[in-house]
Amino acid sequence: MTSKTLRLLFPQWQGGNNPSYHLGSLLLAFLSPESKGPVESVPVEMPTSKPQNEVDGITAKPQIIRQLNDAAALIGKHAPDSIVVFGGDCLVSLAPFAHLLNKYRDKLGVLWIDSHPDVQTAEQYPNAHAHVLGALIGNGDKDLVAHVTTRLAPSKIMIAGIHAPLAYEAEFLARHHIATTCPEQVKNGATEVMEWISREKIEYLAIHIDLDVLDPSLFRSVLFAKPGRGKHDFGGVAEGKLAIEDVLKLIAQVTSEAEPVGLTIAEHMPWDMLNLKNMLSALPLMK
Repeated sequence: MTSKTLRLLFPQWQGGNNPSYHLGSLLLAFLSPESKGPVESVPVEMPTSKPQNEVDGITAKPQIIRQLNDAAALIGKHAPDSIVVFGGDCLVSLAPFAHLLNKYRDKLGVLWIDSHPDVQTAEQYPNAHAHVLGALIGNGDKDLVAHVTTRLAPSKIMIAGIHAPLAYEAEFLARHHIATTCPEQVKNGATEVMEWISREKIEYLAIHIDLDVLDPSLFRSVLFAKPGRGKHDFGGVAEGKLAIEDVLKLIAQVTSEAEPVGLTIAEHMPWDMLNLKNMLSALPLMK
């Protein structure tokens, strides 16, 4: 029986409240190898620089919920065995991973490759891209959590590449006994990740890659590599410390032990392309 992989283009930017994630998503889809399976695109409003309203403490909540509903409908249409998601901000993993949880249940593990755990709620931060992993385990806004029929057990999560979590995040991870491994451990062979797969008897993996896990001095298409940024422009938020090679090595290791059924690439911020796009708009004869 052949396995069906759905490719989902999901240029959501409202979850991160950053219009640039829209172009980042489109470029990921353009750069990726050609697909032999079905491809769908979630309808997302074109980016705007206008301030987004908060509802229930969440930025652009009505738009986000509508997009999640559309994503779930597209996934339901194909009932895929596996899903690749081109985001967009990190919230794009919610509907696809919820589908995979329904299908594979406690045989599924979530490998969250990210400098940040994304377990905050509206009480800590209004942008829902930082709420997504918490919502998958049933924590946070009721309308986000409503998308998750089969909750993700905290023991089935491994966050790889995380460091310097905020106080709320550190407390949440400790309280829920969520496994983590720091950049140095990833670089040194990721033994902790392999032990997690064995301990939790994980047969299938949903892998979320937030490109912010990459060192901005090595990979420039991330938020923290903003041209002309000041040293303290992003406050105390952790910045990536991994190289692309580190991430690829980690994924090769884990997929030798468990079958990959989900892959999200999120938060692509192509600064040079964005600046070139703006330049083209300002040139004569272009309009």
